[in-house]
Amino acid sequence: MLLTIDVGNTNITLGVFQENFLLATFRLTTKLQRTSDEYGAAIRDLLGHNQIDVKSIEDVIVASVVPNVMHSLASAVIKYFDIHPVIVEAGIKTGIRIATENPRQIGADRIVDAVAAYELYGGPVIIIDFGTATTYDLVDGNGTFVAGVTAPGLQTSAHALWDAAAKLPEVEIRKPATILAQETISSMQAGLFFGQIGQTEYIVRSMKKEANLGEIKTVATGGLGTIIANETDVIDIYDPTLTLHGMRLIYEKQNRSRSSKNKK
Repeated sequence: MLLTIDVGNTNITLGVFQENFLLATFRLTTKLQRTSDEYGAAIRDLLGHNQIDVKSIEDVIVASVVPNVMHSLASAVIKYFDIHPVIVEAGIKTGIRIATENPRQIGADRIVDAVAAYELYGGPVIIIDFGTATTYDLVDGNGTFVAGVTAPGLQTSAHALWDAAAKLPEVEIRKPATILAQETISSMQAGLFFGQIGQTEYIVRSMKKEANLGEIKTVATGGLGTIIANETDVIDIYDPTLTLHGMRLIYEKQNRSRSSKNKK
């Protein structure tokens, strides 16, 4: 079995694959600092809770946008699984060509999402990840990462509201009954929810227009993506496990590459 570990700014999402089938997913918070022993114990406990034998994990792949957790996390994998994890980083075989000004500045999560969307749904494709930041990335029909847009995420925008304005409370992010809000809570919810929809529709349509690549599908992922995907017609597919599948696909490419070299 393959253990995939996606380290985001808010959560660490883990997935276990048996070949191409995703058996289980679980999460840890990224904000909490942990030692390698704490990571190792937490991951083993989560696997056990999901009835997955630790000894059945044959390999591990990690994609991270949080460098300061990597030493402890990688050490945990080595110590508790006796596996040196594959790290998604510059130079790894992905099948995606990055044609931006500085390819090394593209986050591992965006590369992984691009690989998954292109391989699973074809190109050209716009990939939206509703995370700590909301990202919009364009991959053309040849599998080239052409461009990307970065905006504040829904939760980030919400925190900015109640952190910067003393009289604004924390609110649940959800669709209010109407955009014609008449009190503070629904007023904030309307601004956050409908504002995200407006941003999404404008950016996607503008990217399609400027790219001029003909028919472009849009694939979305990310924890809060489902509430947006259900409310706009610019999103064709919502895939909550897109990132984990991208890591699996990249891992498989590494295996094929290694097998090819060994045959030579």
